[in-house]
Amino acid sequence: MNTNITIRKATAADCSRMMELVNELAVYERAPQEVTVSLEHFIQSGFSANPVWWAFVAEEAGAIQGFALYYIRYSTWKGQRMYLEDILVTESARGKGIGTLLMNALIEEAKERKFAGLTWQVLNWNEPAINFYKKYDTLFDEEWTNGMINF
Repeated sequence: MNTNITIRKATAADCSRMMELVNELAVYERAPQEVTVSLEHFIQSGFSANPVWWAFVAEEAGAIQGFALYYIRYSTWKGQRMYLEDILVTESARGKGIGTLLMNALIEEAKERKFAGLTWQVLNWNEPAINFYKKYDTLFDEEWTNGMINF
């Protein structure tokens, strides 16, 4: 692990860089046109009186190299769960253990907040991410199909 990496809770001032990383992720996931959220809405959603998301950022030498953004999902069977929306390390900073540090921060936060677990989605072709998640004894669910309605 790189000891020059700092993991901390995100602030509103981090949102511009986080959005740059969101766009980097969208390009990697072959859907750059799908990012339509404005920076203003992004900031308001995370830092208003009633935020709907929280995040950790990973800094190296004062520069944000990655982040993990989550929100609370409710299961009628299990109760509150952490839902990991995105975890991303910029391509040039991969291989330094940043993803592991971010994931560990999420797990610690979920346990502290007494969530029933941590849930996320991963594209079935994203083998590097799948292999990363396997390190955590992840249960992959092949039974459920995602559904959505876009407006």
